[in-house]
Amino acid sequence: MLLNLTVIYGLRAIAALACLQPGESINNEQLAERTTVPRQYLSKVMRKLVVARLVRGQRGRGGGFMLMRAPDQIRLADVLQALDLEIDGGCAFGFAACDPVKPCALHPLWTRLQDSLATWASDNTFAGLQPSPRQVARR
Repeated sequence: MLLNLTVIYGLRAIAALACLQPGESINNEQLAERTTVPRQYLSKVMRKLVVARLVRGQRGRGGGFMLMRAPDQIRLADVLQALDLEIDGGCAFGFAACDPVKPCALHPLWTRLQDSLATWASDNTFAGLQPSPRQVARR
């Protein structure tokens, strides 16, 4: 898998929040249900997204999570960075010195994959997302 589970869960959470109406918030339990992420795991992911200032979290009655910026202002790369995913994962073989001069066998392919992932993450935002029929049915 190219992305770890924490990043996938973070992307799901931001996508679910991007589908809310502006100013609307959702509590952790509702968010866990809509994203099918275990509540305790989601709490840890959301804490990182709050620290990264992508999400605002408010405790207590009437509290919940909401995006701090418009969905079109949050790139997928912002979420990856908030959740500590480094796209430049180094050498596929784990060699310390792997570059075009001294490449591993997978270097050209691995570099293309990493470049594609970096472009995907930088060029895409959460603008225009619509909840899936499954998410709507859970509301």
